[in-house]
Amino acid sequence: MHQLYHHPMSASSRYVRLLLGEYGQSMELVEEKLWQRREAFLALNPAGNLPVLIVDGVEPVCGGIVAGEYLDETSGAIMRDKRLMPENAGERAEMRRLVEWFLGKFEREVAHYMVTERVFKQLMRTEEGGGPPDTATIRAARANLKQHMKYLNHLASTRNWLGGVRISCADFAAAAAISVLDYLGEIPWDQGPAAKDWFQRVKSRPSFRPILSDKVLGLPPASHYIDLDF
Repeated sequence: MHQLYHHPMSASSRYVRLLLGEYGQSMELVEEKLWQRREAFLALNPAGNLPVLIVDGVEPVCGGIVAGEYLDETSGAIMRDKRLMPENAGERAEMRRLVEWFLGKFEREVAHYMVTERVFKQLMRTEEGGGPPDTATIRAARANLKQHMKYLNHLASTRNWLGGVRISCADFAAAAAISVLDYLGEIPWDQGPAAKDWFQRVKSRPSFRPILSDKVLGLPPASHYIDLDF
């Protein structure tokens, strides 16, 4: 069984959970509050970021993108037509670009600020940096979100799946990132019909069910969050 250090509002953590689900791998989840800077966790991953995948006989696999590649090499390679990594080198490059876009660029420009201000600061003690959200930071993140949603809607309207004709890691990276903000009710679905249709398809997969069960103490999800047809 795989052990995964994660947080329910971490997009990279959700990404790895989705891939484990798609590849039929069992997992034990260990919720990690990064702001506590636990010595035991930092011993596993000195970078102090999530997720961290623990597999017997292997050094801790740190980071969502790295863990995704590891799972493809160890599980995906034997999945034949259910593998989430394209066979063609050019298609793999495009898929990796999109994984980096949603787990990297989207995280840096939108999700990090939104989750920190709306979620983490409410869970942190004052001495840990907790306190009221910074409304200016949230406004800036929302402005960035509009541009990312335009791009997501463009991809969804011009391709069968985000990375091409078949579902791939790109779709799960994007869905993981979007689902965190959808929990917060921040996604303007009325402005992106193609993106909404794409997300409904990904959201309906069995691997997504545990994600829809996530809860954050004191912060219930948006009313439509668990609905497959919203």
